[in-house]
Formats: sequence, structure tokens, C-alpha cells
Amino acid sequence: MPRRAQTYLPGAMSSRLPIARHSLVGSRRALLAWTIAVAATLLLYLPLYPSIGGNGQMQHVIDSLPPALVKTLGYTDIDSGAGYAQSTFYGLMGFVLFIIAATSWGSSCTGGAEESGWLSITLAHGVGRFQYAFESSLVILIKVVWLGAFSGALVIALTRPFRLEIATMDVVAASAALTGLAFLSGAAALVAGFATGRRADATSAGASVAVMAFLANAVGRQVGSLQWLQDISPYAWAFRGAPLRNGTDVRGLSLLWGSGLLCCLVASCFLGRRDIIE
Repeated sequence: MPRRAQTYLPGAMSSRLPIARHSLVGSRRALLAWTIAVAATLLLYLPLYPSIGGNGQMQHVIDSLPPALVKTLGYTDIDSGAGYAQSTFYGLMGFVLFIIAATSWGSSCTGGAEESGWLSITLAHGVGRFQYAFESSLVILIKVVWLGAFSGALVIALTRPFRLEIATMDVVAASAALTGLAFLSGAAALVAGFATGRRADATSAGASVAVMAFLANAVGRQVGSLQWLQDISPYAWAFRGAPLRNGTDVRGLSLLWGSGLLCCLVASCFLGRRDIIE
């Protein structure tokens, strides 16, 4: 019997949300590591703004780059505090960290759990398939919301000392967008993982959603005839409205979170209809 299953069965089944409780407790160190990584990224980039972003020097460098590359990387407004935070963290490094984290969480509780034998043991001890899918989705949601709330709070704390001049509610809006984007990737990993039972497929699905969304947004920004790609790009749903400057984009957030929740529902249907590896 896998060691992970031995620490879980059978007493934990009597508690509320047993899957979520066990997963959150068991992964608290990993979540702490992701939190530290997010903090390190913010503390690396944002304090540099007054010296390289707020005095026009960075903008001169950006102006020397090919316009297509600048649009792809989202560096068109890097000389402002909102543009700098968007370009360095929300649209790039934070985006990468959140997507990797959410995808790994989605693949771990689907294909990873099935390949290790933990899923079949769990289902054999009184946990229904819909319950397992629901609590797995809840775990991903809690974790990405934590990262989003933590990063947003840290950006707010750094705004005044480093003269970023970003409104608090705009930081909240951008953090909600990044969190929703990560949740969608994690939910896509759930769909593929529950559909196939393989960790590799779950990881590929979650990563593909993020990569294709980024590329669709980049191409849509550069090619006038392909601007419609932004309309179907989750990355554009999150950041097309420039939430760090303009605040909440209700339509974009609705598309992001609605798609993520829909993926969770589809994932539960896949889990309910297929045989589980014993």
C-alpha cells in the first residue's frame, strides 16, 4: 500500500472534506515553497523600479527593440509603475510561477494519484467520485487564491516604498485575473488527468492552455487580421483590459473563472465514467 494512503485511511474519511484536508495538510511545505518563490520574485523585481523603470532609462532601451517583440512581451508601458509590475510579474514571471504551480497540483491529484494507487484506495473507502473531483478542485482553488492574495498583499506593501503608484483596488483586480488564469490551467489539468488517468497528460493539458493562451494573445496583438485570437485567449481575458491601470475587467474575469469552473464540472464527469486503475 502506498505510504501516502496509509496515513489517510480510514479514520480521516469521517471528517468533513477529507480529501481537501489531507491534501492541504500534506502539501503545506510545498505551498510554503511556492509562496517563498513568489515573494522572492516580487522582491527581486519591484524594488528595481525607481532606478530602471521610473526615470525613463528603461523606456529608452525598450524603444530600441523591435516593436513586435515589445508587444509580445507586453513592455509597451514599462515606464509606469503599473506597466512595470505587469510586465515583470503579472504578465511574465508571476504568470509562469502560478501556471506551473496550478498545473502540478492538478496533475498530482489526478494522474499522479491514480498511477500511485492512492485514488483507487480512496474511492474504495467511502469517498464518491464526484466528491473526490469536487474536493480536488477545491484544493487547487484554495492554493491559487492563497498565492494570489499573498502576492497582491505584497505588491500593495511595496507600492509606496518603491513609488509604483498603483491603486490598491487595481492590484486586487490584477491578482484576481492572475489567480483565475492559474485556476483555469489547474482545472484543465484536472480534465485531462481524470479523462486519461495519466500525470503526463494532465501536465501537458494544463501547460498547453497557458502557452496557447499566451501565444494567441501575442499574435492577436501583432497581426491586425488576427485580433480575434485575443477574444479566445485566456491570457487576454486576464490582462487585455490592463487591470493594474484600469481596474476590474468584469467580462474578462467572468470568462476566466467561468471557464475554470466549467472545466471542473467536465473533469468530474470524466472521473465518474471511466474505470480506475487498481
